[in-house]
Formats: sequence, C-alpha cells, structure tokens
Amino acid sequence: MLARLRSYLPTAALALLIVYFGVHAFTGEQGLLSSNLRDETLTAKTRELAALQAQREDLEKRARLLRDTSLSADLLEERARSLLGFADPRDYVIRTKP
Repeated sequence: MLARLRSYLPTAALALLIVYFGVHAFTGEQGLLSSNLRDETLTAKTRELAALQAQREDLEKRARLLRDTSLSADLLEERARSLLGFADPRDYVIRTKP
C-alpha cells in the first residue's frame, strides 16, 4: 500500500502546485481579481500627472517671463510686492490667516 501511495506522490505535489499558483493568479497582488484596483490607481495617477503637467507649464511660463530677454513688468511688480509685502495705495488688501 505504501508503494502505491508513493507512485501518486509526484502527481499530488504537482496538483498542489497548480492549485497554489492558480489561486494566486486570481487573488494575488497582480491577479485577475485585482485588475479593478489597478485600473482605479491608473486613473488616479493619470489625473495627478495631468495636474502636475499643467502646474509645470504654468511655472515654465512664469519663469520665461522673468528672464532678462523677455522681462514682464507686471509679473516683476507682482513678485516684488508679494516678496516685500508692499501694496499699491489703490489696491484692496484682504488679509487671511496663514
């Protein structure tokens, strides 16, 4: 009887490996059932990337306006007032708590 069980041992071990990998193929971190989570993460990261790209373009435009070759007087005045804390007498200043 022991000899008969030994002949089925490799088959049983192979079947257990197939079941183990099959379960992980469906429920694992990269499994088929977690594809919705990956899609949601991809969508969120895509939105975040678009926002960061828009922010970078805005910063590049502002940096371009501050270069010596194309200095924008309005932007320079805005930055100077912001950094130095000055305001024009005709400006309305609304103070908010930091």
